[in-house]
Amino acid sequence: MNPYAAVLAVITLTLLGVSLGRLKKTKTKADYLVAGRSLPAFVLIFTLLSSWIGSGSLLGGAENAYKHGFAALWQSAGGWTGLLLIYFIAPRARKFAQFTIPDLLEARYNQTARVLGVIAILFTYTAITSYQFIGGGDILHLVFPGTITANLGKYIIAAFVIVFTAIAGMSSVAYMDVVIGLLATVSMLVSLPVLVHLAGGIAGVHAALPATHFQVLGDLTLAQGFELFLPTCLLMLGNQSMYQKFFSAKSEKDASRAVVGWFIGAIILETVIVAIAVAGSALFPTGEVHDHPREILAYSGMNALPTWLGVFLVGAIFAKIISTANNYLFSPATNLVNDVFVRYMERDASNKRILIVSRLMVVLLGLWALYQSLHTESVLKKSLYAYTIYSAALTPVILAAFFWKRTTATAAVISIAAGTLVTVIWDSVFIHSHLPRLLTDRDAIFPALLTSLLCLVFVSLVTPRPTAAQLAPFADG
Repeated sequence: MNPYAAVLAVITLTLLGVSLGRLKKTKTKADYLVAGRSLPAFVLIFTLLSSWIGSGSLLGGAENAYKHGFAALWQSAGGWTGLLLIYFIAPRARKFAQFTIPDLLEARYNQTARVLGVIAILFTYTAITSYQFIGGGDILHLVFPGTITANLGKYIIAAFVIVFTAIAGMSSVAYMDVVIGLLATVSMLVSLPVLVHLAGGIAGVHAALPATHFQVLGDLTLAQGFELFLPTCLLMLGNQSMYQKFFSAKSEKDASRAVVGWFIGAIILETVIVAIAVAGSALFPTGEVHDHPREILAYSGMNALPTWLGVFLVGAIFAKIISTANNYLFSPATNLVNDVFVRYMERDASNKRILIVSRLMVVLLGLWALYQSLHTESVLKKSLYAYTIYSAALTPVILAAFFWKRTTATAAVISIAAGTLVTVIWDSVFIHSHLPRLLTDRDAIFPALLTSLLCLVFVSLVTPRPTAAQLAPFADG
């Protein structure tokens, strides 16, 4: 039997088994959305790490590293910088203890901010979910090359993720992430030195690749470096999936401890991912993977490593992709349920009805993400698009809620709308056909973020101050 097929089968059955095992314990809205607010720091660390490091790192980041070398770490460094700042936000987020980011937006601003926040999150998180389906489909195609095409693989992964996510919500997602995080960490740490050895050691890797692969900026400009850094940093700072995990923590102290472990784990894993991709580019500079560089990690595992180690590496990559897809599909479903259905349609809905609607939303959003995956060519470009929407539309107003008392509701509404619109319009076909290529080749992060920040600051200063009631849930002490 194909050992790679066997490990994928084991992972799939295990994930499904854990999800079904948590089903009986998922009885209320809080159980489904925030795991009953019961997650200890150890579980939080791995569920945060697993949800953050998915196809964006394993495919998009690896593709970037294959092409540009260690300069790809500019994208990872954005996340690390965001994590340093998050240490001070985590306890405040847990103290607030709601269900979603739009809960926070309405409490601090108004209902319009809540609705616009939901829209921005739906755009961002379904886009992120879509390229997890791409990553999973790539793995299935590599393991079953004559049977499963990359597109068919997307359908298979989407079906599994939708079912798995719908069953038990946050509880099943969080506890399975512990196992996935450990598997990924160990397999990648063991694989890296083996691949470097096969490439002729560090000297062999250097000799096989351009010198720019080992420089801080490599062949990127400083502007391109910041186009990788800023969206990742700002997504990290405002990430609803992260805040939802903080809302799930046992206590404020558990939330803070989890950030420390997450920071250490992210630095190690993301650096190792880039290093594996660089070693892989030295081993496989031409051939099939040169045309599909996002597959370099799995391709290296299957074509260079000893079979037993390649099986573990491919299995870990597959599991991480599934885990991230679960997290980013689950999160916007909670928005539609908590921020639209319960808030505006059935305020007194029973727990049973909420669970039914929650699962229906998972299915519908999963189908939308699948549609996007079928029309996406570059995982790296799709990830930066998703990060930029969130970075420009939501992160500024989320941080302002905690740290700038002068921010007003009107300013927040205009800022969210402006950040979302500029990003979506900037990447539209119309704009690309009417603006000079010099502009359209640039990522939307600079125009979108600048527009959002200017709206937030200027409108706040010319509109009445927020009320004491709006500021109370976010006060220190």
